[in-house]
Amino acid sequence: MRKEDMTNQDLFDTNYTVAKLLFEQTTYPWEVLPKISEFIVSLGERLPKDEFVHVGKAVWIHKSVNLPPTACMGENVIICKGAQIRHCAFIRGNAIIGEFAVVGNSSEVKNSILFDGVQVPHFNYVGDSILGYKSHMGASSIASNVKTDKSLVAVHAEDGDIETGLKKFGAIIGDYAEIGCGAILNPGTVIGPKSSVYPLSCVRTCVDANSIYKNQGEVVEKAVTEE
Repeated sequence: MRKEDMTNQDLFDTNYTVAKLLFEQTTYPWEVLPKISEFIVSLGERLPKDEFVHVGKAVWIHKSVNLPPTACMGENVIICKGAQIRHCAFIRGNAIIGEFAVVGNSSEVKNSILFDGVQVPHFNYVGDSILGYKSHMGASSIASNVKTDKSLVAVHAEDGDIETGLKKFGAIIGDYAEIGCGAILNPGTVIGPKSSVYPLSCVRTCVDANSIYKNQGEVVEKAVTEE
């Protein structure tokens, strides 16, 4: 994947997130990550009071959301219409959960944006990441957000590295992408729209749109089927 294919407009349809303005103000999605907290506080204060419940200092939950007593909520959170927050979900801060998205059993979300229709339903960790419209993470798949040596995360594009200046940066997952069960997305991974990652894969690179990631060095283009 080249740098020019990693912009917000290449990876996402921003009509499917309440954070659309935030993406319009940046070029690359990782530039959004340090701005999430401040944006949530600003947007939350302007959300319709007849639709959202303001809980604590900076948590806004749409009235259609049934929050189970076992779910744990941090600060600076917006949960949108129709989202499913399931048993033992842990949303621990700076998170936007889109309309009809799913944060499931024992899944953890931290400093991330989930577009509308995203599913992280079973034992997932999503740290400092952005998940595009209707993307899906299989059971126990992880977006790891810190390198083992604690150095700053770079994005490895085909035409050169992009230094993000971020110590904590997980994965960028484009619209409709599918992440297989047990897959690990290493810090700085970018998955293009409509791409698939095989179960149990360990991804350390950027995957073009409409591709299938099988193993390191084994990425194939998806076959085009005629309707």
